[in-house]
Amino acid sequence: QVQLVESGGGLVQAGGSLRLSCAASGISITFNDMDWYRQAPGAQRVLVATITPGAGTMYANSVKGRFTISRDNAKNTIYLQMNSLKPEDTAVYYCKTRVGARAYWGQGTQVTVSS
Repeated sequence: QVQLVESGGGLVQAGGSLRLSCAASGISITFNDMDWYRQAPGAQRVLVATITPGAGTMYANSVKGRFTISRDNAKNTIYLQMNSLKPEDTAVYYCKTRVGARAYWGQGTQVTVSS
């Protein structure tokens, strides 16, 4: 059974940093695209960053240069390092992967950036 468990969210002042973690079980992150999404209050869930099995990365324009996605294959865990945080980064952050046609989501972790 595939499980994704996020952690690392919290309250931070604008300009600060946080590192989110997503621990995977039931799959190997080495062989799957792994995504970070976020959902702000009243908004749709949007893609923030992706890391591919070949370690290629993709970022939403809104976070380029500030966020970095990475993975630790030995720990089967992906990370999202978030620097220079802004109030508009406030959202619930979700880890997601896909196995075949099925998508798997974590439970989310809240990130709140105060101005």
